[in-house]
Amino acid sequence: MLLCARQAELPGTVIFMFQPGEEGYAGARQMIEEGVLEAAGARPVAAYGLHVTSQRLPCGTFSTRPGAMLAAADQITVTVHGRGGHASTPHRAADPIVVACEMVTALQTLVTRKFDVFDPVVITVGSFHAGTVDNVIPDEARFWATARSFSEASRAALAELVPRLIGDIARGHGLTADAIYDVGYPVTVNDAAEEAFAQRAVSDLFGDQRFVRTPNPVPGSEDFSFVLQQVPGAFVLLGACPSGTDPLTASSNHSAGAVFDDAVIADGITLYAELALRRLEQGA
Repeated sequence: MLLCARQAELPGTVIFMFQPGEEGYAGARQMIEEGVLEAAGARPVAAYGLHVTSQRLPCGTFSTRPGAMLAAADQITVTVHGRGGHASTPHRAADPIVVACEMVTALQTLVTRKFDVFDPVVITVGSFHAGTVDNVIPDEARFWATARSFSEASRAALAELVPRLIGDIARGHGLTADAIYDVGYPVTVNDAAEEAFAQRAVSDLFGDQRFVRTPNPVPGSEDFSFVLQQVPGAFVLLGACPSGTDPLTASSNHSAGAVFDDAVIADGITLYAELALRRLEQGA
């Protein structure tokens, strides 16, 4: 509405991108494949994304950084094949549970012993399933994990090392395992010039006190990363933690306890409109 009210004054075109399926379905990638970046004819010269957060930042505070802003996110699916039996005689079976548990622990060792601490990765097992009762060893165990990384080198290393480690552990116990490494969202990388441009817009609109530099990349991921692979731009966080709540202890976005202050919506809209106006005036 803000931009349409001044449409006659705009020295160019603004493409709005309302992508579906951001959480795991790569809606932005699908929109790119369907031609959203060519919707106005010429490709956009810059792209901006904005995301509220229920923690980290005080209400109404904007934050971003140049370079890597958010992590790449990939999924690991592991199925350990054993041989079931009675729990009282495990030597007559091939227990996949203890082997899968060893894999979970070994993945954490992999993180600390195969990757540079200054180019970090995170592997978290979020789901583990095996068996149905206490006194029966099942035929298989399965777990799912997320892998986060901040460089293409570390991401490629994860894709190679994780399946190899899983296979080696399984073979060491006389079992087999399937390890599927599914590549998901790439690293969200802010263009340095566009990040500085967005920071200036925040400071001019709301004052320097409303901007905080993101000190380190955030391990979350975002499918806006697919846009930034093709168009220089910046991804900005906006604090929506309610006033009177400590952002350092507040529940995170994906928590059932997350609370957002809707009052920040107006500021987010204002920044979006200002970025579009300024960037069109600046030109290519």
